[in-house]
Amino acid sequence: MEEKKQKNYITDVAAVAEISKTREDSTPQNREVITTRPRPSADSLCCPYCESVKFTRRGFRQKKHERVQLYLCSACQRTFTARLTKGKRYPLAAILDGVSIYNLGYSLMQSCRALKERFDLDIGPSSLSNWVEEFSDLCRFCRYREFAVKMYRPADMIEQATLAHQQLYRYRYHRAKIDLIIKEDIRHRRFHPLKEFLELVSSECPHQYFQEGLRASESPLAFSKKAMIVRGKENYATRLAAFVLQAVAERKQRHEALQKFMIANDSVTVATEVPVYLRQEDLEHLQTQLGFELYNKSTSGEMEPLPPPAVPRLITGHIDLLQIRNGQIHILDYKPQAAKARPIEQLTIYAMAISRLTGLRLYEFKCAWFDEKDYFEFFPLHVLYKTKTSKRRRRVQTIEGVYDINLDPNRITSLRPVTI
Repeated sequence: MEEKKQKNYITDVAAVAEISKTREDSTPQNREVITTRPRPSADSLCCPYCESVKFTRRGFRQKKHERVQLYLCSACQRTFTARLTKGKRYPLAAILDGVSIYNLGYSLMQSCRALKERFDLDIGPSSLSNWVEEFSDLCRFCRYREFAVKMYRPADMIEQATLAHQQLYRYRYHRAKIDLIIKEDIRHRRFHPLKEFLELVSSECPHQYFQEGLRASESPLAFSKKAMIVRGKENYATRLAAFVLQAVAERKQRHEALQKFMIANDSVTVATEVPVYLRQEDLEHLQTQLGFELYNKSTSGEMEPLPPPAVPRLITGHIDLLQIRNGQIHILDYKPQAAKARPIEQLTIYAMAISRLTGLRLYEFKCAWFDEKDYFEFFPLHVLYKTKTSKRRRRVQTIEGVYDINLDPNRITSLRPVTI
């Protein structure tokens, strides 16, 4: 049988909205297609038996619709595949897309027709229904779906815009989800300014700023890490990342695949690739009127006080994932090998920017970075504003355990609790 090169769609909601009117010619209907499952990024792969990351490739296992890469663990000498969902007849990419298309509001039959055009697979409504039920614990938007379809047509559920900001960013905004989140929980009703801001991004984003300004990840701004903590945990985001990244073939596609799946299927992600910016007058206001501590990165690696006239003229960035949950707005950034990353400055700048753009207090925001194993979060307000009480504290009790208050202003010394 011939092999067919399969595109990595993973929840291409823009294409689904049109039910694939511009697809390439598919393989003849009477021909059975066998694909090779994309090899996951090494960062997301480990032995499921002993969790070792030392392994070698050991041939393939031939299935009806795909060819599966096998790996041999160097530690326990057991053979494994790179997916958690074993025993599935269809490729994981088709399963993920099927669940995502259905959660956009399309019927089971419409979703199956879209999968037929994408993958040339004859998937029945009963199979798709079983997948939706099986992965309902991960795809929690299912509890909102029946209400969302009454509010918006499937093609209008998610607003999309491609932003040419030195490189292409795909902005997505889930209209139905943010309406339901704000309506459901009284704690979220004060976030209407965020909804208004997201609704205007596509039409009123000042694109020229993103051609001229510094990127947040390259900004010379620095912040004191003293008198704060970073909490390390595993949560729903890490589980979703571990699930979705099994179907991603190339590293550069990880952000896009994860964003597409989370915006369509989880119950808290309301927008992806949100463009934000901070102007010089914004930084001066935060520094002089609110008392936020801003520093400059010196060549020696130490922080130097930054006088108001010396603040950057313009800083821009794009927030990977924006969520509303538990009475707060969460700014998330996917970072492969998250345990080695320390994007405190980048995420704090995002929080400052969206706080200024929406008029919401910085108190309302939390920042986090994550991968499929770890999730690290902190309060940006604790980075920028140091109270006398916070300077005296030495330890903080949390659900995960007891954390030492960070005492080094230049770096975070620990991401884990000292006692559990």
